Amino acid sequence: MKLNRILAIAATIILAAACSPNTYKQINYLQDIDSEVSLDMKENQGILIQPQDQLSIVVSSRNPELAAPLNKPVASYQAGSEITSTSNGYQRILGYTVDNNGDINFPVLGTIHAAGLNRWELQEAIQNKIKKEGIILDPIVTVEFMNFKISVMGEVNSPGTYNVTGDKITLFGALSLARDLTIYGRRDNVTVIREQNGKRNIYKLDLRDSDIFSSPAYYLQQNDVVYVYPNSVRAGQSTINENYFKSGAFWISLSSVAITVANLILTLTLKR
Repeated sequence: MKLNRILAIAATIILAAACSPNTYKQINYLQDIDSEVSLDMKENQGILIQPQDQLSIVVSSRNPELAAPLNKPVASYQAGSEITSTSNGYQRILGYTVDNNGDINFPVLGTIHAAGLNRWELQEAIQNKIKKEGIILDPIVTVEFMNFKISVMGEVNSPGTYNVTGDKITLFGALSLARDLTIYGRRDNVTVIREQNGKRNIYKLDLRDSDIFSSPAYYLQQNDVVYVYPNSVRAGQSTINENYFKSGAFWISLSSVAITVANLILTLTLKR
């Protein structure tokens, strides 16, 4: 009974040490924010169109016959094949692929430059061109991304590539899709890799600091890669092998722990 009681006290001490304030500083997000704080929001300029993006562009009007030549047909997908009809199967409007020059080839209107614009700017540009050509007086143009996806890797619970609905997602939103960081993920070292304008930009972010809201990588863009680095515990686990157990460092560490526990048991026993 005495031994069980001593072991219970030792376990309690170890758990208390593990839950020290320093531990919470490694885990909690946005630690520098007090309750009920109002922060200025950085304006979201929207996702900028890039070469190789796929866009859905629909033109509508009060007169559907006038808009029909400006729209691509609906494609029906069935059993892995693609047919341009509206019969059985999954249906969607065929999209436009932005070429390496940043252009799309639009029906009737010809070549339109899209790269560097957000979807609202492209909508306005197409509407103005339709009006200028006198094709439709009341065109309504809707532009949406068809290939907006992000990848989340590293120490998260569900790593993978995720399709994003709409064109706005934050870093926290992406981590939520991946079911948050594991306990081994470093909150102070999350990297966003972004390919843009022929360059690969890398952003280092600290989830514990509210400065993250002002980072260019807080709002993610298409094809961004989010990587969460492992902490020292996880890194140490990856190096444990048979040779480690044969090393002097392992036995020295084990001896140190054994001596500490023995001293604790002896001290508590003498006190009784």
